[in-house]
Amino acid sequence: MKVILREDVPKLGTAGSIVKVAPGFARNFLIPRAFAIPATANNLRAFEHERSVLEARRVKRQKEAEGIKAKLERTSCSISKKVGEQDKLFGAVTTQDIEKAFAAEGFQIDKKDILLVEPIKALGVYTVPIRVFDEVIANTKVWVVKE
Repeated sequence: MKVILREDVPKLGTAGSIVKVAPGFARNFLIPRAFAIPATANNLRAFEHERSVLEARRVKRQKEAEGIKAKLERTSCSISKKVGEQDKLFGAVTTQDIEKAFAAEGFQIDKKDILLVEPIKALGVYTVPIRVFDEVIANTKVWVVKE
């Protein structure tokens, strides 16, 4: 079944795209939650206008994300942790710790958007990528220091 996506659906497509999905997925999930509408001739014509509105909204969010990216890249946060012998951390610095540190700086970042490959287990300065918007990724500095 072909549907027109009204909102971005992870691993399926972006708003405004026409995708082919299983009929049950469309009937039971996408259409009741207003994520999509059936791709009929009338809906296609009506959605063309809505597509231009969605594109304008997406461009606006992209510009806002670029501004937030610039602010994030200028900001660095420091996280203090207890250390043992040879400056080895007790535990690790995780995405949740980084989220709390940036919240103290005034940024609302979801821990799922922090693209940390593995937890930080040593003192030092680390570059941590943070997804601000779809393909807008800010590289921020995180200082891990002794408590």
